[in-house]
Amino acid sequence: MAEDNRKKRKTKRKGRRDIAWQNKDVSCKVLAEQLRGRDFSVYGLKLPKIADIMPTNLPAVEANELRIDNLFLLEDDSYAIIDYESEYREGNKQKYLGYLARLTKRLYNIHKCYKKIRMIVIYTADVEKGSTMPALELGAVSLQLTEVFLADMDSDGIRKSLEEKIRRGEAFSKEDLMRLVIYPLTFRGPAAKRDATHQAIKLADGITDTEQEWAVLKLLLAFTDKVISKEDREYIREVITMSGVEKMIENEKREAVKKAVEEVEAKAEQEKAEAIQEYAAKAEQTLEEYAAKAE
Repeated sequence: MAEDNRKKRKTKRKGRRDIAWQNKDVSCKVLAEQLRGRDFSVYGLKLPKIADIMPTNLPAVEANELRIDNLFLLEDDSYAIIDYESEYREGNKQKYLGYLARLTKRLYNIHKCYKKIRMIVIYTADVEKGSTMPALELGAVSLQLTEVFLADMDSDGIRKSLEEKIRRGEAFSKEDLMRLVIYPLTFRGPAAKRDATHQAIKLADGITDTEQEWAVLKLLLAFTDKVISKEDREYIREVITMSGVEKMIENEKREAVKKAVEEVEAKAEQEKAEAIQEYAAKAEQTLEEYAAKAE
């Protein structure tokens, strides 16, 4: 019985881990589409542009496997690890040291040299600037974090700017899309994040480009997975599903219109050809009658 319970607990933990990792994969894939060739200005960071998005799993000899939130190759051939946190824990530095050690080993095995790595921690609005310690000095090893505090972002300004673009019918830039994605994380507390998530979904609904709308919704689901309720996650999935149905209907409408136009054009061409043929036949008949009278 005890062994069965252990197996059940292990399976349950693995299920939760797989779900979380799937969200990271979704986030990474969509992020790659939106951020490749861009920089980190949306976070207020002055870094080289992103050259590529790298795999986020860091396998080790141990039975467990570390997964970071995002890993980017930058244009200066350095790497940037990004981790999102909704609270500050001094013990998290052990996790970051693990990331750096395993990534360093992986990169050295590939390139046979050591690469520069930045460790970037992005805190939701629940963590205020000045409440953290970005450095760790162990003598032989030093750790220096680059910290971003979303509490510093102008939440109302982001919303008003995006609403104004929607009102004017302007297309969203990639920076706009990322501001919309992180918008819910600029609020403090579960209730405020939930309300902001719903506002973000409404704003996403105003995006005219369906592919961009899908990208935002999928990223919202991945980015807010840790901070919103199960009901809200299901709500976002519902919206994504509805968007998919609407897109399918829109495509069917477009295909139907295209087919109707082609049929009308084909009919017009056929009628035109028949009219020409009829006119030619009548002209020939008239010429024959004229020739007969002339004889």
